[in-house]
Amino acid sequence: MPKIKTHRGAAKRFTRTANGGFKCGASHRRHILTKKSTKRKRQLRKAATLHQSDVRMTARLLPYS
Repeated sequence: MPKIKTHRGAAKRFTRTANGGFKCGASHRRHILTKKSTKRKRQLRKAATLHQSDVRMTARLLPYS
């Protein structure tokens, strides 16, 4: 059997945590930042955790992570 290829787009966006979940960057941080409060932008800096319903699909895209 050949090796499974890693989905390179997913590899750049998600990293696996020690408990088997995935970390990802928060959305809404790219543009139109002037109308967003400083508190909101500061909280968006933290890495978000991928929702449990999306973990199985992401694990298939990243077989060796």
